[in-house]
Amino acid sequence: MKFYIATDHAGVDLKDYTVELLKEKGHEVIDLGPFSKDRVDYPDYAIKVCEAVLADKNSHGILICGSGIGMSMTANRHSGIRAALCHDAYTATVARGHNDANVLCFGERIIGKGVAESIIDAWICGSFEGGRHSGRVEKIEAINP
Repeated sequence: MKFYIATDHAGVDLKDYTVELLKEKGHEVIDLGPFSKDRVDYPDYAIKVCEAVLADKNSHGILICGSGIGMSMTANRHSGIRAALCHDAYTATVARGHNDANVLCFGERIIGKGVAESIIDAWICGSFEGGRHSGRVEKIEAINP
């Protein structure tokens, strides 16, 4: 899989860990920053990832901030982005299977490295189930024509 990843200053450590984890698992990762813990605004980085994912059809995004909430709210303002704030492997599995989520969000202040790895593994193993879920995803997409 190909991932675009970014954070704000509150998620730099978990972003760096996630980048290395994904590379070790054989995935392509494009790190869109930031590369220090200097204060930045999370919307700026969410926009970068969302624009990249929308331009690169088969890619996925990962957004990290302190809680994951701000990133997920910003990401979901983009038509074609279905960002899911996940706190465990189950929410990641359902986000992929039922909601065809293409951007994963989580918070460094909420989860640790072990939980992040289990979320990422569930995301990677998951795929959209289609069927009864397809119509629901279509309704989501119709909200932002």
